[in-house]
Amino acid sequence: MDIPRRLHHVRGSSQVASMASMASSLAGTPILARPRANKASAGRRALRCNASAVSDKAAADLELGYPFVKIVGQEELKLALTLNVVDSKIGGCLIMGDRGTGKSVAVRALQDLLPEIPVVANDAFNSHPTDPELMGPDALALFRSGKTLEATTMRVPMVEVPLGTTEDRICGTIDIEKALAEGIKAYDAGLLARANRGLLYIDEVNLLDDSLVDVILDSAAGGWNTVEREGISITHPAKFIMIGSGNPEEGELRPQLLDRFGMACNITTIFDKAQRVQLVKNRMAFEEDPEGFAKGCADETNALRAKISAAQKILPSVTMDRDLALKISSVCALVDVDGLRGDIVVTRSAKALVAYEGRTEVTAADIQRVIGPCLSHRLRKDAMDTMDGSFKVMLGFNKIFNGSALKSFADVMEEGIADPAVKAADEAKAAKPVEKKAGAWGGL
Repeated sequence: MDIPRRLHHVRGSSQVASMASMASSLAGTPILARPRANKASAGRRALRCNASAVSDKAAADLELGYPFVKIVGQEELKLALTLNVVDSKIGGCLIMGDRGTGKSVAVRALQDLLPEIPVVANDAFNSHPTDPELMGPDALALFRSGKTLEATTMRVPMVEVPLGTTEDRICGTIDIEKALAEGIKAYDAGLLARANRGLLYIDEVNLLDDSLVDVILDSAAGGWNTVEREGISITHPAKFIMIGSGNPEEGELRPQLLDRFGMACNITTIFDKAQRVQLVKNRMAFEEDPEGFAKGCADETNALRAKISAAQKILPSVTMDRDLALKISSVCALVDVDGLRGDIVVTRSAKALVAYEGRTEVTAADIQRVIGPCLSHRLRKDAMDTMDGSFKVMLGFNKIFNGSALKSFADVMEEGIADPAVKAADEAKAAKPVEKKAGAWGGL
């Protein structure tokens, strides 16, 4: 085995030492971002566990995903994911639930619904051909020099963060192979670069190492990733929709990471017998013939994709009455939501829902459908409180949108939600005079 290949497999302190000496010897040489690899080179690098070199098409061809339209039940989850595709500024979705409830299946199935976007050809950062804010360093330099960038299209990328990944693979690092072979300091783009203008999916997000959480939080907050290591200094855009899933029994998320998700869904096991039978039949049919099963629902998938595309065009024209916006803020204040991100996400989600259904004006019913997933994970935690967050949010919504102006949540909890029919029957029963027994004392 030749020396460059052998060094590529080295791990630990020996690799750090060789990289440090190499960085000093390459001082002053230009920094190049490695372009998107072709299919053949991607296969060779995949054998050496260099995940960022695998092209999106090669990764998609490895396994045919389960169709999104054939997921049974879980309507809240499907709606939340769809709304994030309609409006990427909602901020992603956190999916927590029991084992075997289809969390990761639903997220991976979402890839079939993602639209095509314009990108610069052979660019590692999915750069936009005309928008400088969405360009990597190489494309930006060519754009500022007045050169025309070669444009092409690709489906919105979905990049999955493996649980055992390292900070180098997320942020990117120096391309050792290129440095040793050609003597050039080349930047090997990481997962954040590949997820630019796309989706970043973290399965078992509550088990992710804290150091990796800090890196992802920094990029999610600013939309940029800065790499300073081994003689490399590079900044590139990292604007992505973050989607996470996990089992709450395995641990909770840090509050900083929890707040970065626009919506949150709590998934439970389906107990409806008809739905369970249909789910089992769909899964068995898919396992027997994945291609045939996907072709059988191709019309439904195409119709849903077209509906999402139409919603994205309608979205800029959707309006919301000021009174509804004030009531949204009142609900957030009533249930004691930290910060203002909740107000923004509820507004964006309601508008995305209206656009998805082909309308242009938000109603109170639209807000009611999305306010739970948008606010339930933003409530302050109380160790003595066992009430579900979504139920608290719906209590607040019921009071504000029904005209009640209660100032404290304690009053809301004390009053609760009463069924009008039951309440009227109780009042009628209480107003009915009680017949006295013969000889009973009538009082003074």
